This record gives sequence, C-alpha cells and structure tokens, in this order.
Amino acid sequence: MDIHQSINMTGRELLLAALRHESLPAAPWVPFAGVHAGKLKGYTAGEVLRDGQKLLESLLEANRLYDPDGQPVIFDLQVEAELLGCELAWAEKAPPAVATHPLAGTLDVPDHIPGPDEGRLPMILDVMRQMKRAVGHKTALYGLVCGPFTLASHLRGTEIFMDMFDHPDELRALLAYTGAVVMRIASYYIKAGMDVIAVVDPLVSQVSPRHFRSFLAEPFQRLFSELRGQGALSSFFVCGDATKNIEVMCQTGPDCVSIDENIDLVAAKLITDRYNVTLGGNIPLTTRMLLGTQQDNMKFVVDLLEAVHEHAAGKSATTATGKSTHYHNFILSPGCDMPYDTPPENVVGVLQAVRDPESTRLMLATYQAHGFDLPVELPDYALLERPLVEVFTLDSDTCAACGYMLGAAQRAVGQLRAQGAALDLVEYKFTRPENVARVVKMGIQKLPSLYVNGQLKYSSVIPSNRELVEELYQFIKKN
Repeated sequence: MDIHQSINMTGRELLLAALRHESLPAAPWVPFAGVHAGKLKGYTAGEVLRDGQKLLESLLEANRLYDPDGQPVIFDLQVEAELLGCELAWAEKAPPAVATHPLAGTLDVPDHIPGPDEGRLPMILDVMRQMKRAVGHKTALYGLVCGPFTLASHLRGTEIFMDMFDHPDELRALLAYTGAVVMRIASYYIKAGMDVIAVVDPLVSQVSPRHFRSFLAEPFQRLFSELRGQGALSSFFVCGDATKNIEVMCQTGPDCVSIDENIDLVAAKLITDRYNVTLGGNIPLTTRMLLGTQQDNMKFVVDLLEAVHEHAAGKSATTATGKSTHYHNFILSPGCDMPYDTPPENVVGVLQAVRDPESTRLMLATYQAHGFDLPVELPDYALLERPLVEVFTLDSDTCAACGYMLGAAQRAVGQLRAQGAALDLVEYKFTRPENVARVVKMGIQKLPSLYVNGQLKYSSVIPSNRELVEELYQFIKKN
C-alpha cells in the first residue's frame, strides 16, 4: 500500500503538516530536481530554464518518477540577478552563472522593483500555474527565490564582504533593496499558487554570527514575517558549512531551515528543535546522488531516518494521546539542487527508502559501501617552481559559494599575473571521482576551500580581493 494511503494523507498534506510542526508517522520527501528534471526529458539546463513547455514537461516527468511530497518549480538563483541587470553565462548541465556585477564600481542603490511581466518571470509564473492545476492537489509546490545577501553579492561582487567593514551603512541599504526585490518576486509566486517559498541564500555560510546579526537578521526577519502574512510557509535554505549560523537563522522566524551535507543534521536538529523550526536535508549530492550506487543512496537514507527517529525517541517525543511519534520537524531532501547527471535510479532508490525504510533495510543486508580509493598523486609542494593555488569546490558552476571562491582566486591570480608574477591556478570539482579521492587524501573537511602550496588558507570563507592578493604575494616572495 502507498504510504500516503496508509496514513490517509496526500503528499502535499504530509509536507505542509511537517512545516506546521505536526508529529508524523512518515518523513516527507522533497527531491530538489532543478536542471536534473530536464535531464529526464533530454533537455539541456539552458532549455529547461528558458522554455516554459520544456520546463513543464520535465517537472511533470520528475513528479511522475519521483513521487514527491513537495517539488520546486524552478531552481535558478540567477533569475532575480538577471532581472536587475546581471549578465549570465549559460551552461548545458548547470544553472547559469552571474558573469557581471552591475554595482561592482558603485555604492549607489537602485530603486527598480521588477514587475511580473519582466525577464523570465512570465514563463515561470505560467509554469507555476500549470503545475498547480496538474499536481497541486497532491504535491506541495515550492517557489525558490534568491536570498537577499546572495542577490546583493550578485550585484556587488565579492567586495561585498569588505563592505561589512568599509561601507556598513551602504551595505544595509543594498540589503534592504534586495530584500524588497525578493519579497516582490515571492509575492508573484504565492499568487501563482506556490505553497512554500524557499529563500535560498548560499552565501550565508560565509559570514560570522556577529555579522549575520548586524547585517542579515533584520532583512530575513522582515522577509519571513511578510511571507507568513501572505499565507505562505517558508524555508531558509543555506549551502556550505553554516553550522555556526543555524541558531541565528532560526531566530529570523522561518518555518524550515534546509541544509546540505557539510552540516551534521542531527546536531543541527538539536538547535532547530529548540526554536520549533523544521529541518530539511541532507543527502550528499556528489558522493551519494551523483557518483554513488542505488544501494549507497538507500543506505544513507535509512541510516539518516533512523538517526532522526532516535533523536526524537531520545527526547521522548509523544503525541497528545501518548503514542510514540516517528518524525517531527523533519523533511528528507538532497542537500541542494541535484546535479544534472544524477542517475534516476539513485533518486528512485531514495524514494523507496523513505517510503518503506523497514523493508529497505532488509534489502540492504548484503550492502557494501561504494569507495573512492582511486590512485591520486599530490604535487611535491616543497619543490614547486611557482606558487600553486588549488581551489576545491563542490562545483563552481552550480554552487554559488564555490563560484565566488573560484572567482576570488581567478581575480587575485589575474591581478598578480598582470604585474608580472608567475602563479598556477587549478580547480578540483567534487563531481569527479578522482577529485573526491584527492579531497580524501588531503584530508579536506569543508568545501569550498582554497589551498596555496598545499597549505589551507580559506575554508568555506571567501576572501576579499585585497586579502587574497596580500596572501599570495607572501608566497611569491618566498619563491
């Protein structure tokens, strides 16, 4: 029997109940199939993000194949940036990247708030309305918006991190503007039938709790309060190692916080439970979903569900009638937007595991973990002829924080090369098995990370151009 029939709830009802903090006998399932949905129909990322008919076909196929309780309509954090004048660089297997930053040379704050007839919004809103009619009765639909801080960074560039020190008032004004833009876009999505607004702000992981309180708390509090006032549920989506910011994120008042594999989910749940905030996550995108086997994914899910269940049991979770509950304030999902080439059978394996964890565990009795023990030869860092900058990323094409880390390295190296210095720069994407093996061999704990001559210099924190140039210059002098 289908799990929804056994608990007499549709997937939509299950997901919304989780966001309303009800105790449930099953965990809701939200596959973040953005450009991956296009893969199911043979469309490129560029096609599925710019052609409404192809987007709709892809979403319906993902809905049919993965039976989600909740589903995003579009996963593209550059929609708002494009509306505000950023030029985009398009790729076949990833969302576009921001190629230009209109405010890089100015502290002036724009005042234009995009209307629903601008840019790609007419296409997106039309697909949202069609999805609502087609599957909205059984599936909760997510409208994803780019968070105020990441949107501000799209406009300003990496110097936004120095603005916290050099131009704090101007940064607050910029964040007030981007917050207003995000809220307006969200209001269009709510009117188009979206049940949940997910505010996706990857760069929140790059700031300290002190700077979060100083610059980001107010914009996010206002945003989640206004979303609640418009009758929408909300999710605060962060990427990277944002462990230090989980508590301040909860204090802004979202209904849910969604995290990726960089964060210990059970440890984070100790914090989110204190604030009665639902926690979503955090199936690893690369080692499991993209490069793992179907059994790898099933094993990860049943182990995660068991850990969440044991966490609840440890808190003596019970309903009002005294019956033991299974899941409270938890949604199972990938850590972020699934890679384009994720094998569909891996996602189907996740579906099987979340729908029937007991039977799945029996099926895995002979499971053996998939390893990444490929031979990797590291450079002899002590004998390098010139400084070597290594940037380790999840994927700079799809991870905003990774893209900015790589961009910071490229900018600093380019500036020094223009002055006559000789440096080497290489990126290692975690989406390649040999790079996973390299990360393991080097003992790298967090992504993105930047190494110089084999020495860790920045881990999940993006340096300013001035800071990185000064750091690299020290290695140039040594060589």
